[in-house]
Amino acid sequence: EFAQGAEWSEAHGPDWWLLDPAYGAEADHRGVRDLVRDLNTLYTATPALWQRDTDPSGFQWITSDAADDNVFAYLRLDAAGDPLLAVCHLSPVVRHDYRVGVPDTVAGWREVLNTDAERYGGSGVTTGSGTLTPRPRGAHGRPASLRLTLPPLATVWLRPA
Repeated sequence: EFAQGAEWSEAHGPDWWLLDPAYGAEADHRGVRDLVRDLNTLYTATPALWQRDTDPSGFQWITSDAADDNVFAYLRLDAAGDPLLAVCHLSPVVRHDYRVGVPDTVAGWREVLNTDAERYGGSGVTTGSGTLTPRPRGAHGRPASLRLTLPPLATVWLRPA
């Protein structure tokens, strides 16, 4: 089947056959396509991701040394200091009540992207519903923290609610 598709692709251009419902992995390919579309949409609508792209003050590590948990997290900041929190979990298990340090200047956070969403071909585990309220207990050198459910093999983006 792959060889036939590759021959068709060479003769006719892009690999559109990958999105054919008759192709067994079609849903996975659509999921990746939809994720890329949503990433591009969020990128243009989120100045923290591009405004200070070459300025070191537009990036702050939250944790880069949680190797035992396979987690790293960071903040991106726009010119006004408004953050986007990215939490990357590189383990195939769900982590419940995972504490991530955050600034105490944000009253609540909401998930804006989750690469484990079912529409992208993931398992559908979310960090939590609605507004996530930071607790005054610090973590990762930050004065406050969020307790998150981390989806397996996923990255989540959170913005102030």
